[in-house]
Amino acid sequence: MTAAQATLPLEFNRPAPRAVHDWADAGGTGFEIGWDHAHHRLTPPVDHLQHGSPVRHGWEAARIVFGPRTRQATPRVRKWLQLRLNAWQRGRTFDTLQVTPALLRRIDAPVCPIVRESLVHGTGGPLDASVDRVNNAAGYAAGNLAVMSVRANAAKASYAWDDAMRFVRQIEAGALGAIDGLDAGEWARLAVLMSYATPLPHAVAAAMPMRVLPPPRLRLLNAVQCLQALLTLQFTREGYTQRIAALAALMPCAHTQDALRGFMHTLLARRIAAGFGGDAVALRRTLEDVWADPLVLRRWQRLALSLTEAQCEQVVRAAMRRGLAGREARWLPRELAIEGWALDTRGYVRPARAIEPQPAGSATDAHRPHEPVPLDLAA
Repeated sequence: MTAAQATLPLEFNRPAPRAVHDWADAGGTGFEIGWDHAHHRLTPPVDHLQHGSPVRHGWEAARIVFGPRTRQATPRVRKWLQLRLNAWQRGRTFDTLQVTPALLRRIDAPVCPIVRESLVHGTGGPLDASVDRVNNAAGYAAGNLAVMSVRANAAKASYAWDDAMRFVRQIEAGALGAIDGLDAGEWARLAVLMSYATPLPHAVAAAMPMRVLPPPRLRLLNAVQCLQALLTLQFTREGYTQRIAALAALMPCAHTQDALRGFMHTLLARRIAAGFGGDAVALRRTLEDVWADPLVLRRWQRLALSLTEAQCEQVVRAAMRRGLAGREARWLPRELAIEGWALDTRGYVRPARAIEPQPAGSATDAHRPHEPVPLDLAA
């Protein structure tokens, strides 16, 4: 997939930033953020207009260069600049080549996938749309961003997917009615969402119910979850009966063929029982809810654990070649899929000195699949 190019001023028009004291600005990032604020005739937040701020230096320099020749500041441009500023303040990496206002438009969503309420903009309330990283141990990069409500994002905080699953168990055990404002179902959806963008062992990923469908442009890093999404999304389009037969033929043996048919027939029965009314949002919600059925999960695990990671990948790639995955899915080489994610530094900007390599088996290197090629779900 070709990365969208960021719109930047010509390099020879950009004055060199002056040396400043008491401000960290590795690589001139703060200067560039200030520059791009001025390029869109926007004023940086007042905290960054203090003397010595590299954001202020970039803003002032660009105002001299551009004068009135500025670009329109759309809401997505404002969000893009806000994300960059937040990432820089927190020392997080931000891929400016791929994360652009155009990408923010493609990942936009009308409903929060976690709390399932309609999103609004600019009210300052808990249902305002918020863009954040899905995997907190990675940077701001294409494939690791999703739109959710401010309420869900605040609860997510700096937790990982397994933290969220622990909260689900605590709530379901009756210890608590909610944690940080989310109930068990909401935490389950958040855990699954974060698991998509986290490299996991095959058996761990295979055990996850698809309590939330992947949002637009999210990259699924685990082959078994790519297969799970491929099968579940069959019921969002007509002609799924023929496609199920074609998918069964791609299975490596008679046992896995039977397992696939059993799983798909169970999923279809629950889908029919839920009815066929409603719009696309209601349909996605129905498909997510059927995954709460223990029988659906058991039959999925029977199939998923009968396949190796390599076989899951082979089935999905063959299905895509035969047009069984729809037009919204794209297959990317691992090195392209995680480009800009900074997994080796857990999403932080690499300091001047070299970072010590992670020991074998560490959290950031817990899973190195044989030849993983993640799924990118387009809008």
